[in-house]
Amino acid sequence: MSFHKLLKDKIVNREQALQSLKEFRKPGSKIVFTNGCFDILHPGHVDYLGQARDLGDVLVLGLNTDASVKRLNKAPNRPVNTEHARATVLAGLACIDLIVLFDEETPYELIKFLQPNVLVKGNDYKAESIVGYDIVKANGGQVVTIPMLEGYSTTKLIEKILK
Repeated sequence: MSFHKLLKDKIVNREQALQSLKEFRKPGSKIVFTNGCFDILHPGHVDYLGQARDLGDVLVLGLNTDASVKRLNKAPNRPVNTEHARATVLAGLACIDLIVLFDEETPYELIKFLQPNVLVKGNDYKAESIVGYDIVKANGGQVVTIPMLEGYSTTKLIEKILK
């Protein structure tokens, strides 16, 4: 399979993701889900995503659409990269198995639809306050927070570029 096709195969819609995940739904297997904007990819993101992938057998990334990033009020000039550009760069990471764009304010409906076994966010969140906590815990799954790599931030990176 060509690398280009591999990238394209990772970026899927909700139904395609659900279909792909059927082969991973076996006793003892773990589907890991995380989400975010991932506007300008940096070492902190790569470290976080690698740690998330280590928690299971497959990593699904819920990626905010451009419209949802703007609604999050990150900054007037965000996202810097389009959803297509962000998804393409992220698809190049070996630790990510599937990328699903979501346009809602939160990934709650996507989590409800995909039913992951493990839900992951950075440790700047309390596990109980992570969107989807109730869904994953009700199904016997786990919610994990991962330490963030110090010194990396998209906002600070943009500020540095602008200086």
